[in-house]
Amino acid sequence: MMVISDPKDCTSIALHRGSIYLSAEIYQKYFAGLDAVVLLERDTHLYIMPVRNTSGGGYLLKLKDSEGSRIINAMDFFRDRGKDSFDKVTVDVFWDQDMSALKATGFFSM
Repeated sequence: MMVISDPKDCTSIALHRGSIYLSAEIYQKYFAGLDAVVLLERDTHLYIMPVRNTSGGGYLLKLKDSEGSRIINAMDFFRDRGKDSFDKVTVDVFWDQDMSALKATGFFSM
């Protein structure tokens, strides 16, 4: 059974030109102190999973602005899945406790 930490915790991220944009608030809440994430496609869902040891790989969480927002450049990941549109898309996400990741439900079926 999937557990949503709290329905009020649903928030939005932006995707544009193969990059994911995380607000400073989202970064601090779910990825504070981390430098990388792993992206996963599973059952049409997009998961953004924290990486505790960057020697294992992953996509870098690059600092975007002085507020602490981050950008994940993942053009190859989205291109391989036919989602490399240059149109800006806003996607609702929530913390999925079972996967220990931010989840965008049905992202790959849009």
